[in-house]
Amino acid sequence: MNFFLLDYMLVIFFPLRHHLDVRRMSRLEGLKANSSQFTLEGEPFRILGGSVHYFRVPRAYWEDRLLKMKACGLNTLTTYVPWNLHEPERGTFNFQDQLDLKAYVSLAAQLGLWVILRPGPYICAEWDLGGLPSWLLQDEEMQLRTTYPGFVNAVNLYFDKLISVIKPLMFEGGGPIIAVQVENEYGSFAKDDKYMPFIKNCLQSRGIKELLMTSDNWEGLRCGGVEGALKTINLQRLSFGKPLMVMEYWSGWFDVWGEHHHVFHAEDMLAVVSEILDRGVSINLYMFHGGTSFGFMNGAMDFGAYKSQVTSYDYDAPLSEAGDCTPKYHHLRNLFSQYHSEPLPGVPSSPERKAYSPAFIQQHLSLWDVLQFSDKPHKSDRPVNMENLPVNNNNGQSYGYTLYETTITGGGALNSRNNIRDRAVVFVNRECVGCLDYKTHEVALPDGKVTLSFLVENCGRVNYGKALDEQRKGIVGDIVLNNTPLRGFSISCFDMKPSFIKRLTNSGQWKTDFKSHCIPGFFQARLCVDGPPKDTFVTSKLEGIIFVNGQNLGRYWFIGPQHFLYLPAPWLRSGENEVPV
Repeated sequence: MNFFLLDYMLVIFFPLRHHLDVRRMSRLEGLKANSSQFTLEGEPFRILGGSVHYFRVPRAYWEDRLLKMKACGLNTLTTYVPWNLHEPERGTFNFQDQLDLKAYVSLAAQLGLWVILRPGPYICAEWDLGGLPSWLLQDEEMQLRTTYPGFVNAVNLYFDKLISVIKPLMFEGGGPIIAVQVENEYGSFAKDDKYMPFIKNCLQSRGIKELLMTSDNWEGLRCGGVEGALKTINLQRLSFGKPLMVMEYWSGWFDVWGEHHHVFHAEDMLAVVSEILDRGVSINLYMFHGGTSFGFMNGAMDFGAYKSQVTSYDYDAPLSEAGDCTPKYHHLRNLFSQYHSEPLPGVPSSPERKAYSPAFIQQHLSLWDVLQFSDKPHKSDRPVNMENLPVNNNNGQSYGYTLYETTITGGGALNSRNNIRDRAVVFVNRECVGCLDYKTHEVALPDGKVTLSFLVENCGRVNYGKALDEQRKGIVGDIVLNNTPLRGFSISCFDMKPSFIKRLTNSGQWKTDFKSHCIPGFFQARLCVDGPPKDTFVTSKLEGIIFVNGQNLGRYWFIGPQHFLYLPAPWLRSGENEVPV
């Protein structure tokens, strides 16, 4: 997420004018990199950028986060664009409400910020499948991030819609977008030498004329560029010659379940940022504010071992997950103020926080009680992976849980052959007998004719590396009992969409008798908010997901390192709030 130009270059700082009203920007000349420095409107210009993803920040807080960016001394906003949110089903687009990209970019302009857009189609971003929609994987021959026809056709249709949204926001048309990134970190993937020219043409053929950039880590620079686009680099420590721009200077790092929380100390970060600025280099902080991968949108990593990323995308960034100004923020503000001729704007106060009384569990329904609220089960002789289930207008299941059930006539050794993606709880006659995952492949089953059930959780698709094409979830191959493949499945989809949660919450069948078996299951709590809602955090034991008033806050898991889920005030209401767990 950092930019790098291979030649030795000198960059001179030129302050951004205070008001970038999108209606009255002068259109002399856009961002150029034709010499040893950037120019904008024909004048020397240094990019002081920061990344804030609109899809990770509640819309009600967009302005707060961007005002704090401006007050820190930054002049440019960078953001990715997640294809899988904007086209959740093939041909069905969403650029409204939380996903109103036009409104977000226009707000940046109103607040005096330029914009560098990173539209993908692949974005990495520690986001499920790197932002690619899971329905692409319905094609068993799919080759993501290549010129494979199935991928090319899908990208073209998506870019037809996306470019129609963003083109009026380009610098040329009076908007704040001064540069556009071509794909993302392709040098680390590099399967098809025709692919980057294809993506570049996707942009230019649809009328994008602003400066194009590519972004790679140090190892990917050799393979990741494309003719006519400025090469940039992603890094945490300065260990190379003089770049024109560091497009991703990593202010921290992301976390995975079961490992420690990453911290990049403010003093260490400040020393590197100071050196970058001393050299006259442009910079983009990734992340300036990380926010939250709400719901099931977290990614995963797999470099020999699968590791799911946590819900929080705090990233140890200058602005915390909840929008607080950290010591990093104040250090950076002091540093960036030295590169402005006038005092920086005041720092907005952070939203108020409040610790509410516990939301006690009052009612429950077991998984088996809830089956009546799900869609009709799909019958199949063999197991079917999530993406190929005939649900969601035949776009498959993208996220959540899938229940596979079959009947067996005898016990023995059950072996997954490592075909569980990613974790499964195994039941015999609805009694838990064990778990299967990447490390545990066998469970012993008792004798007798029984119903055998697998509740499989998609813990997040890998977002980086060579394994993108293998990110199908659920049961992805044969499960064997005494070396004989299981057959005759009934498959139920639990993707936890708002409509399902609403049906469940409004049902009159909740139980109050906690003596009956209720795990796995759904638990109903209520949170009472006295007065105007305030930001807060939620914690729970064991492992699962938490909803508040229909909003999926994300996953919780006792193994950490994340132990609290961020609950923003705009998602609460005064009085009683529904909290299904």
